[in-house]
Amino acid sequence: MTDLPTGVGTGVGSMPGTDPREAAAIINGELDFAHLAELPARGIGADMIGRMAAVLVDLPIDSATWGYRLGARGSSVARRARGFLAADLDAIEEIWDAAGFIGTGRPMKVAVAGPFTLAASIELVNGHKAIRDRGALRDLIDSGAEGLAGLVGEVRRRLGAWVIVQLDEPMVGTVIDGRVPPLTRLDVIPPIPVADVAEALRSVREHLDVPMIVHNCGAPRWDLVHALSGVAYGIDVTGIGSADTAALDGIGGLIDRGDVLVAGVLPGDHADPAVHAETVATTLAELVDRIGLARKVLSDNVIVSPTCGLAGASPDWARTALSICARAGELLSADPDAL
Repeated sequence: MTDLPTGVGTGVGSMPGTDPREAAAIINGELDFAHLAELPARGIGADMIGRMAAVLVDLPIDSATWGYRLGARGSSVARRARGFLAADLDAIEEIWDAAGFIGTGRPMKVAVAGPFTLAASIELVNGHKAIRDRGALRDLIDSGAEGLAGLVGEVRRRLGAWVIVQLDEPMVGTVIDGRVPPLTRLDVIPPIPVADVAEALRSVREHLDVPMIVHNCGAPRWDLVHALSGVAYGIDVTGIGSADTAALDGIGGLIDRGDVLVAGVLPGDHADPAVHAETVATTLAELVDRIGLARKVLSDNVIVSPTCGLAGASPDWARTALSICARAGELLSADPDAL
C-alpha cells in the first residue's frame, strides 16, 4: 500500500481564469483528490514561481527585467504573491465548509515550484541565475522546505485535510544536463549530478514528512526516478509506445518498488474530443500489460491526471479534463481486469 490516494483522478496545478472561487469550485466539484489552484492569468506573483515567492522564508523575491529576482524585504511581488495565496486558501476553505468537508481528512494537494526549477528561473542581484551559486541553491532548498512546512500546517488547520505536496520540476532535466542558459556564453552553468538532485529532494520530503509528488512536464528523467524512491512521479504517458523500453522499464521499476505513477493522460492546453474516461482507462490498462504488471497496480499505484497544468485551456475543457480524470480513476478502481 502507498501513502497516497490511488485509483483516483487529480489535477496538476494551474487553472484558467482569474477567479479563485470559480477555480476551486471546478476542482472540488469534479475531483475527490483536489488541489490548490494556481491562476497565472492574474499576472506576476500568480504563477508557480510566484507561489514560491509567497512560501519562501526570509528570501524575498521581486520582479526583474526578464522574470523574477531575489530581492529585498518588503518586496511588492512577495506581498502580491502572498495575497494571491491567501485568496486561494480562503476560496478552498469556503467551499469545503459549505460542502461539509472540513475535518474529514479528504486529500488536498499543494503544488509549488521545486527548488531546482526555482533556482534555474530566478536571478541573483548580480543578474546570474541562482542555480549558478550552490550556496544560494542551498538557501532556496532550505527556505522552501521551511515555508512549505508552514503552508502544509496552515492547510491542515483550515481544512483538516490529508495534505500532499507536489514539487513541479519542469527544468530539472535542464539542470542535471547543465543546459540552463547563463548570463553570458562565457559563464557556463555546470550540471548538477542527479545524485545531488535526488538527495536535495529527499531532504525536502523528510523535512515535510508528508507524501510527495515530483512532476515534470518535460521528458521524464528516468535517472532521477531510479535515484529517488519514496515519492510519486507525475509523468506524461501519452507518447509511450511498445518500443520505448526506457519508459516501460522506468515505470515498471517505479511501481515494482511500491511507488505511485501519476499518469498524465490527456492534454492540458487544448480540448481533445477523442479522449473519454473509458479510452483513458483502457490505455492505462494496455500500458501496464506491456510492462508485464498485474492490473491490480492500476488501483493501487496509479493516479490519473492531465499531462500538465490547465492554465492554457478553456474553462470548459478544464472542467471536462478533470471530470475525465476522475471517472477514469473510478474505472481503474472498480474492476481493472474488465478494461
